[in-house]
Amino acid sequence: MSALTERLDQIKAEGRSALIGYLPVGYPSVAGSIRAIEVMVEAGVDIVEVGLPYSDPVLDGPTIQLAAEEALRSGTRVSDVFPAVQAAVAAGAPAVVMSYYNPMLQYGLERFSADLAAAGGSGVITPDLTPDAAQDWTAAASAHSLDQIYLVAPSSTQERLHLTAAATSGFVYAASIMGVTGERASVGDAAERLVADTRAAGAARVCVGLGVTTGVHAAKVAAYADGVIVGSALVRCLTDNDDLEAGLAALRLKVAELAAGVRGNA
Repeated sequence: MSALTERLDQIKAEGRSALIGYLPVGYPSVAGSIRAIEVMVEAGVDIVEVGLPYSDPVLDGPTIQLAAEEALRSGTRVSDVFPAVQAAVAAGAPAVVMSYYNPMLQYGLERFSADLAAAGGSGVITPDLTPDAAQDWTAAASAHSLDQIYLVAPSSTQERLHLTAAATSGFVYAASIMGVTGERASVGDAAERLVADTRAAGAARVCVGLGVTTGVHAAKVAAYADGVIVGSALVRCLTDNDDLEAGLAALRLKVAELAAGVRGNA
């Protein structure tokens, strides 16, 4: 059992859902992103999702794309993700990487897995890789005891749900809506059905992302999911503030709001 699954099970035993916070490494700088990750954990994030910036994302909406483009322009590299993971773990939160497949492939799957495990990382979310096409990644990740986290969506067939549940460790990432990441006025009702269907297909833990923006949203999703994943609303705290300290202050407030939501205090 990984640090990720241990933390999720511990939080479930407390009678609540986990708050999972996403930030991309390298924005507004590598050092700045590491400080932001530390602030997230201090403010109440239970599990950290470290984004690896990529030039051709398929899941990321405009806020995260903006941050990723800036990170790439400033020279952020794949290797920068590992100190960010180390910082999250040192701050007290299990950490996973969110990465598209190509950067991992170019870095080398075995090398990436070994370096992530050495940094204390628990696993990787691969939004553009499906279990039936992941044999090479499965071998590398399994060799280093890393969780392999795959996505399901409201359009997923029963066959796909069963395949994903069987192949996933850590948690299944349930996309609450069809589309890309971003802040929205509400979280669709399809998410609750998707979580129930994914559990029925055999998934032990299901966490929901896409569209969670407020503490009220977090509380709604926390009522039925093992974890509430928030990305764009957190990244916006940094993109809306040119000054890092102001961005960190906004980030601390937003995390506190979301943490209150998952803890039933929204």
